[in-house]
Amino acid sequence: MIRRKFISSISLSGIIAILQPKNISANSLEIKNNYENGLKDRKYWSSMLFKIAYPVFSNLANETLVKNMPATKSPSYDSRKNVTYLEAVGRTAAGIAPWLSLPDDDTKEGHLRKELRTYFLKGITNGVNPLSPDYLNFRKEKQPIVDAGHLVEAFLRAPEQLWEPLNEVTKNRMVTELKALRTRKAHKNNWLMCRALTEVFLLSIGEQWDKPAVDKALKYYNEWYIGDGWYTDGVKFSYNYYNSYVMHSMLVDTLKVLVQKGHATQEYYVLAVKRMTRFAVQLERMISPEGTYPIIGRSITYRTAAFQALSQISLMKELPNEIKPAQVRCALTAVKKNLLIDDVFDKEGWLQLGFRGHQPELADYYTSRGSLYMTTLSFLPLGLPETDEFWSAPYEDWTSKKAWSSKPFKKDFQVQY
Repeated sequence: MIRRKFISSISLSGIIAILQPKNISANSLEIKNNYENGLKDRKYWSSMLFKIAYPVFSNLANETLVKNMPATKSPSYDSRKNVTYLEAVGRTAAGIAPWLSLPDDDTKEGHLRKELRTYFLKGITNGVNPLSPDYLNFRKEKQPIVDAGHLVEAFLRAPEQLWEPLNEVTKNRMVTELKALRTRKAHKNNWLMCRALTEVFLLSIGEQWDKPAVDKALKYYNEWYIGDGWYTDGVKFSYNYYNSYVMHSMLVDTLKVLVQKGHATQEYYVLAVKRMTRFAVQLERMISPEGTYPIIGRSITYRTAAFQALSQISLMKELPNEIKPAQVRCALTAVKKNLLIDDVFDKEGWLQLGFRGHQPELADYYTSRGSLYMTTLSFLPLGLPETDEFWSAPYEDWTSKKAWSSKPFKKDFQVQY
């Protein structure tokens, strides 16, 4: 009788669980939990990126960017004017492009992507319309050289989603604005590659391009490589994050187009990627066990853009074997959660001058509200689908966390290329 009561009290699922080998049941649960943890990280990344980008492109789409975006600038800001809006647009675009390149789906994330892509396309149409109150400044001051480079990087990272759907009038206007940049001379530093990337974008769409400007940038970059994954940013070396903000990413993206069009060798591109990978390895090691990183050099208000090179190498699936994609995901998630706190945003949702919060005194003389949107550049792995190992693999400690927990980790050594 007792035995009958016991059996009748067990549900069908309970019986199945009893009959299953314990290791299979446990393994299945572990796989499910690991996958859900990765999706939880992805949900955080996508919601945070949408939160950052939404004010920029929703306002540009509604022709209210100039009206609503606070034109806050560094207390020591120089005399340049009217560049902050193109800064916000170009820099945000470069960070969101891989995510917006994914196909539409009926998930919550899919709806966010579609909404943001719609705003982007409408906004760019407004941004190059001379009659719009949000007509972006490509024609005055030198700063637009930089931010046009970030904007075309978005077009190159997601051409089918962000360039091809634009109508012909908008495309022609954009081309005109990009060519108008040639009236100004780029500084002899990372700006040369911003100019070069703009020119190779024009090449990629069949427009006339300034080959000498591209050759000049490549010549100086070859001279500025000092080894072990590092370039100087100009004649003298400065210890900062511009190798991640601009140097590696724009060089690799420039060479990719040149190889496709027969103007550079595959070997040159491969070498640039190897150097970028080496730099990415060092970035991963800079992330502390607590998810912080060294505050070095200028432009620290660009926040998580310091990890663009690591993010892009992850997107390109060029991580070396000793670095698992999941450990990069976990490390960058820790950094983002530490850094992108509520005080980073003002009450209307715009990024504020500062590092971990509102700290306007940390802004450099060239920093305005729009400059801050470089932080989107650490979100590039959202361009990988949720089934990719980057998102679906189990939690993994990153290098410094392993080291400071007395766990095995691969020791570092310099490279010769």
